Amino acid sequence: METSTEGATRPDISPAGPGEAVDTVVVAGPPAAPPVSLSPSRASDFMQCPLLYRFRVIDRLPEKPSEAATRGTLVHAVLERLFDAPAGDRTVPRAKSLIPGQWDRLRESRPEVAELFADDPEGERLARWLTEAETLVERWFTLEDPSRLEPAERELFVEAELDSGLRLRGIIDRVDVAPTGEVRIVDYKTGKAPRPEYAEGALFQMKFYALVVWRLKKVVPRRLQLVYLGSGDVLTYDPVLADLERVERKLLALWEAIRRATETGDWRPRPTKLCGWCDHQAHCPEFGGTPPPYPLPLRAPESGGGEQGRMGPD
Repeated sequence: METSTEGATRPDISPAGPGEAVDTVVVAGPPAAPPVSLSPSRASDFMQCPLLYRFRVIDRLPEKPSEAATRGTLVHAVLERLFDAPAGDRTVPRAKSLIPGQWDRLRESRPEVAELFADDPEGERLARWLTEAETLVERWFTLEDPSRLEPAERELFVEAELDSGLRLRGIIDRVDVAPTGEVRIVDYKTGKAPRPEYAEGALFQMKFYALVVWRLKKVVPRRLQLVYLGSGDVLTYDPVLADLERVERKLLALWEAIRRATETGDWRPRPTKLCGWCDHQAHCPEFGGTPPPYPLPLRAPESGGGEQGRMGPD
């Protein structure tokens, strides 16, 4: 799971259906500023919908926590902390025993997640949710054997500046280094594996990380590995230098499109089936909403600009 190092605060925002107007609770954050770096999640946001990128990075609109995303955060924390134990103690019961404490820590660090179960006074829905987290943790043991793993890094923040000046950053779930020096980048996903035709899109985040590692360490990772706990699948890819150079060119083109949109304020919505899960329908013209006043200085748009957000993930 990629945890973005850019973006919005996350207090509550009222849900809206198509065309509904609602009052949004906005909590004041830092003054708006042009973006200065790119993470995998924000790159994916812009490719999915430039206006979504604006709402998250420029306007920093709040978003509601979701049960699925919060469960993913909890499971990631458990898998990270399990490696604090000696290899022989990394068992299913030990992993499950970490869940209550990590849930308490999550609520302390992000109080807004407590509202997920505010309408669950008997705790029945919370109990089911925690059981689902246990199931995901237990399934991991069928895919990897933690007693045979000694990660070189966990939840590793990485940042690299390209020759162009673009800064790339993100957080890698796990980095394994073989005795021979070969590097494996591992990411846990609590959802299901994508269909084969969407595998390239799923690997975009991993190739992004591989590019950053290459730029930092001058080493091309030997393997990229996505562990899908929701379906019990493992997707692997062995990159070559040409892959990373191709991703770098794509990110530079993407960053140029973001720069133009930032300067002109021309952030276009791109309707897809994912709109149904978006917290920002109340501000989206596609749903009868109006974006907030643009908080950055503008310049006249260039003529002949291409359509935003249409480049593929790789």
